[in-house]
Amino acid sequence: MAVPQHKLSLAEFLEWENAHSDRHEFHRGEVFAMVGGRRSHGRVVANLVRHLGNVLDGSPCQIFSESMKVQVADDTLLYPDVFVTCDKADLATEMIFRAPALVIEVLSPSTQAYDRSQKFALYRRIPALREYVLLDPDTRRAEAFRRTADGGWTFHDMSEDAVLSLPVIEAGVPLADVFQGVDASP
Repeated sequence: MAVPQHKLSLAEFLEWENAHSDRHEFHRGEVFAMVGGRRSHGRVVANLVRHLGNVLDGSPCQIFSESMKVQVADDTLLYPDVFVTCDKADLATEMIFRAPALVIEVLSPSTQAYDRSQKFALYRRIPALREYVLLDPDTRRAEAFRRTADGGWTFHDMSEDAVLSLPVIEAGVPLADVFQGVDASP
């Protein structure tokens, strides 16, 4: 007979994770280790932070990356690759953000299915979220889901466009700059 495993509360998880150097996502009492990324993943994240950070200078919004937690619900904490928040409470926090307007995930072969399905389903629970972007360094695909006025989501494929358009923050970054330093797959 199997013994039920103890599920952590959010407070228990935060205490546990703060004692560890590795990052872990948390969903419904379960802990999931975050694996290290590839060079191309880190390159795209760094490019986004640099270019969007420059665009956002002087605005009421700020950009954050990989090491910052976003609380999706009372039972879920995630680590987006990149996110932008304009929320005053978020901009005053040191640890947990709750109201990103934009989340960007950089895909890898091992996380692509999760980022496209379950993780997107979790992010959709955030009322402030207006745009969810998926970037694939291997194929150079750029896709966005944007919340509509009625609460639905529309799909926008920007893979053939010259610019990654991010209307939620009134910004755009040339795709050549997003993927700069990333070798195209053969």
